[in-house]
Amino acid sequence: MAQIIPYLYYEDAGPAIDFMQSAFGFEVESALTHPDNGKVLHAEVRTGTGVIFVGPGMEAFGTRAEPDPEQVSTMIYVFVEDVDAHFARAQAEGARIWQEPHDHLGGNRQYTASDPGGHRWTFARPIEAA
Repeated sequence: MAQIIPYLYYEDAGPAIDFMQSAFGFEVESALTHPDNGKVLHAEVRTGTGVIFVGPGMEAFGTRAEPDPEQVSTMIYVFVEDVDAHFARAQAEGARIWQEPHDHLGGNRQYTASDPGGHRWTFARPIEAA
């Protein structure tokens, strides 16, 4: 069975996970921490049926977290029940807002924000489902 899970890298994954919980409503499914310093090495966070892996970049895997808040090469697109309520929560928690909630010509109500690690997120709901 094929399943695609995005893996997001942050300089410090712990605060990034805290932000995902408070601003975007994710729940921590599991977390592995370093035995010496307690920092998150790998975590799985969930919203609905969607899972995202979160961790610091690791040289052994050739990964690193280098945020550029103005330019991104990827974006995570997440469907939520109530776009406007989700937006209000994210904005209150300090998410950088790129687009406020609007009806997109593609048929979704959506907004776009960034988390403190620079990752770009669009949260949406089909207009006919609203």
